[in-house]
Amino acid sequence: IGTGKIGGKAAGVLLAYKILQNTAPEIFDRISLPRSHFIGADVFYDFMAANQLEFLNQKYKTAEQIRDEYPKIQGKYATARFPEEIAHQLREILREAGRTPMIVRSSSLLEDNFGMSFAGKYMSVFCPNQGTIKENLRDLTLAVRQIYASVFGPDALMYRRHVGLLDYDERMAILLQEVQGERHRQYYFPALAGVAYSYSPIVWNPRFKREDGFMRLVMGLGTRAVDRIAGDYPRMINLSHPQLRPDVTPKAIRYYSQHFVDALDLEKNILTTVPVESVLGSDYPPLRWLVSVDDGETVHLPLTISRSIDPSQLILTFDGLLQRGSFVPLLKTVLSRLQQQYEQPVDIEFAVSLTPESGTPKPKLNLHLLQCRPQNQFNSDSREIQSMPTDLATQDKILLCTRMVPQGRVSQIEYIVYVDAQSYYNLNSLEDHVEVARCIGQLNSALEGHPFILVGPGRWGSSDSMQGVPVTYADIFNSRALVEVASTKSGFAAEPSYGTHFFQDLVESQIYPLAVYPDEPGDHLNLDFIEQSENQMPKFVSEQTNASHCIKVI
Repeated sequence: IGTGKIGGKAAGVLLAYKILQNTAPEIFDRISLPRSHFIGADVFYDFMAANQLEFLNQKYKTAEQIRDEYPKIQGKYATARFPEEIAHQLREILREAGRTPMIVRSSSLLEDNFGMSFAGKYMSVFCPNQGTIKENLRDLTLAVRQIYASVFGPDALMYRRHVGLLDYDERMAILLQEVQGERHRQYYFPALAGVAYSYSPIVWNPRFKREDGFMRLVMGLGTRAVDRIAGDYPRMINLSHPQLRPDVTPKAIRYYSQHFVDALDLEKNILTTVPVESVLGSDYPPLRWLVSVDDGETVHLPLTISRSIDPSQLILTFDGLLQRGSFVPLLKTVLSRLQQQYEQPVDIEFAVSLTPESGTPKPKLNLHLLQCRPQNQFNSDSREIQSMPTDLATQDKILLCTRMVPQGRVSQIEYIVYVDAQSYYNLNSLEDHVEVARCIGQLNSALEGHPFILVGPGRWGSSDSMQGVPVTYADIFNSRALVEVASTKSGFAAEPSYGTHFFQDLVESQIYPLAVYPDEPGDHLNLDFIEQSENQMPKFVSEQTNASHCIKVI
């Protein structure tokens, strides 16, 4: 539709599909692309010209100005008019699609490229498509306008500044795809969705092989696999030993599992989140490959699937599929063939359909390829193993982490920006938590050119501010490491975010995410050093607020 290029995300998925067609004929009959339409990148400029939307110098403003002015830009885009000839073509697509849900995805010229990926910087919007043609067209064009506006968002502009792409042409094309999935009760979702990496960014067991890859897997729409969501966990799978998990007790397996499913509610015409019990039942055909039964003493595969099965005893472990199906070998083949042709590690997003086949215990499996991009952070330089000094006195160690540590090296650190857990959790309101994030953003600008690391409670970048400081990429991009302090004293334990878009942003920018568990053997955080050091904060941020009392600059 329209003219111009189809953008990086659309090109990446088409390229990957072609590579698999040519290099993996033995599995190609089980791989498909969603039915897709492309809005060319030139339409973005036509749209801006028709509505006199000129924000081209936005990228040269300070981070604070960009953040403050972005809501106004979003408002102007939301009310702008769509070119009639483009709207007419979109109307025809909607007629053809009928009531099949669609997803509107960004596909900018710079996205998913070699050297930078822009993971999570721009929006994707689901359109359930259950209204009249007129209503569906209104929702669809609004989704496109929201994605167009995100070109001027703080995360995207700060990322472009950070990787030296500020003056490159960043036109936005749009990839319009039918959502992969099936209807179950009133909901529409795929049996499985996830992200997979040909080179594992993280290992938690010495038996794992990084080069065999890693995946985050969820039931339902893949949103829960790529974002950090408080209190909910995708299954993290190292493909060299897919059945080994970080947690082993039934209580831990239940706690670190997926408790909610993202789906499209076809009756209410919205994207929604529902508890897993409300969709799990003997009437869901793929159930036996997705769940295990928690009988109070052990977690095991279900012996039979009958009407009497109690949804509250079921846990989403995907063990049936990982132990017996062809899923893991299929995924490993896909990743290895793509990596060979890209000549560097890749990551993909995918959805999976599972259809029971009579006479066989294994399901018919179809992998829908949704995205493919280079794993830019894992070039050969970053894989060099560093040796740790063994003769340091305890008081000379500031922190020591032993779990799921990424590979990398940061030297000559000048500053530590420390957020105190007790002070942070004692703040009164969400506004105060946001103020802490704003302060971190100011320090991020002030410390540019001075290598520094951030140390704070819980989960950096969480959307739930009681889980950790709600920063975004634009607040932290100059830091060199992001250390999450998991302490039972505050009542909040950090949990790994490995494989999320937030994590990819960090590692790709060579900002290393670490989690330190100071109350547990092996890990160490030198609180004496932190408490006794003089606070340099007033040098960098002149105005002192409630929130800034939580932060210490050392």
